[in-house]
Amino acid sequence: MKYFKNRQEDIVKESILGTVKSNPQLGLLHSFPQIKVVLRKDWDKSKVALISGGGSGHEPAHAGFVGQGMLTAAVCGEVFASPSVDAVLSAIIATTGAAGCLLIVKNYTGDRLNFGLAAEQAKAMGYKVAMIIVNDDVALGVQPNSRGIAGTVLLHKVLGALAEQNTDLEQLLAIATQCNDNIYSLSLALTECHRFNQPEEARIAADQVELGLGIHGEPGAAIIDYASATELVTQLLSTLASAIPVSKSNTEYALMINNLGNATPIEMYIVTEVIAQTTFGQRAKYLIGPAALMTALNMNGISISVLLLDPSTEAALIAETTVKQWPGVHPWNNDHLIAYPQLPETLQFPASTDAALQQLVEQLAQHFIHLEDQINLLDAQVGDGDAGSTFATSGRNILKYREALPFAQPAEFLATLGRILARESGGSSGVLLSIMFTAASEAYRQQPHWGRALLAGLRQMQSYSGAKLGNRTMIDVLEPVFVALAADADLSEIVVLARQGAEATKQMNTDVMGRSAYVPEAILKDIPDPGAAAIARAIEMLLEK
Repeated sequence: MKYFKNRQEDIVKESILGTVKSNPQLGLLHSFPQIKVVLRKDWDKSKVALISGGGSGHEPAHAGFVGQGMLTAAVCGEVFASPSVDAVLSAIIATTGAAGCLLIVKNYTGDRLNFGLAAEQAKAMGYKVAMIIVNDDVALGVQPNSRGIAGTVLLHKVLGALAEQNTDLEQLLAIATQCNDNIYSLSLALTECHRFNQPEEARIAADQVELGLGIHGEPGAAIIDYASATELVTQLLSTLASAIPVSKSNTEYALMINNLGNATPIEMYIVTEVIAQTTFGQRAKYLIGPAALMTALNMNGISISVLLLDPSTEAALIAETTVKQWPGVHPWNNDHLIAYPQLPETLQFPASTDAALQQLVEQLAQHFIHLEDQINLLDAQVGDGDAGSTFATSGRNILKYREALPFAQPAEFLATLGRILARESGGSSGVLLSIMFTAASEAYRQQPHWGRALLAGLRQMQSYSGAKLGNRTMIDVLEPVFVALAADADLSEIVVLARQGAEATKQMNTDVMGRSAYVPEAILKDIPDPGAAAIARAIEMLLEK
């Protein structure tokens, strides 16, 4: 696996510097990087200081949550390594005034010991210090020795708001204890995390996922079969809900959706929609996320946390904060549908008959359908392999509407053709041809001549696409053909021009646009542009007919 990193030993230092330099609220103790403490620059020690931290690799936790309304300081260790006792003690001394400080510590042995010893040393120096151990992970049930995971961030928010309101240390500790007892978290991951300097070893097989693993990749409660997002998230929620005591089952709660690091935004929103479809999800009074709040390096997974609410906790949770990484708190947005505007009808003109034009149009449409696989194979060599399908879809849609088209009124026919392609065909070719036919319709009204109208439409299409003759697009066929049509050339001459235009694209390997713009010159050589080839073959078919 590849990473954006420099020297291995500078990973945490450079990450912290990036965090601080991008946030004017934050500062560092002068002892950095030996002592890695991120703290509020505006702190005056008049209120209880809130200090959290632990090993790095969980960003934005914890330094990202330093700011008014959340943490006063964060103490950072190396990746997945507890910070030293001196680092914690430095944070206590730097931020603690007469009101004292509260340490918020995840339940891992190194953190408990180092934060605990620093607290005892600070007390011996005369500082008022209290500590809360967070153990929100319910992977193995609700136990005093459960791990601290993403629910820790909820404590940061609730206690941060209350500390901002001048709540004293004794009250904060009591609220923290109660709040900690009311937070339940559970994770689910598709892959483990991989540290920057360690070989990649997969404990989770390709057809498996793990339920309840820790934020350092520690084994979870169970390895289960990989399944759909709905099945996986439903199982996670079921396990999480079963951990909440029956005596608290009717309590209102907030639900937090956390990205463990490597789940893409689109996956996180799918997870959110699955949760929204469940009774447990909809019962949540508030939603937090989806967002990366407490990550596990590059673990591809999620965790869900539930915070049971009382009036004080609820008010603190929804209180304002200046912390940029906090995603905010809001109810589900179930009232999300907005009235759909009335678009113009596709067929705005009465049907009329011109047998010759109708036959021509039907033959072209059927030919594009016949060419679908051939043009797709050609496009697969220089593009994304769907050019034939775009032309074929256009043909099918034209045939679908053929009995309702105004064949006897050319301007109206061209306008209708433009609307059909715009709404039904898709792909850039469909849109471009729609622009061309729509503009040709207006040109025909000004000057009733098919060739000149189509040429005017082509010029308008070029003004949007930026393509010109020689750029290896369908314009290399359309332009010479429409110029000849505008001059009233006969069909045999037009067919020759179409063939020549398509053949010429085989040697256009530089200054290309459209689907070929991202393909190396060596691959383009001797392969015609698929759009140009499709149109040229259709014109050849007309001569044969």
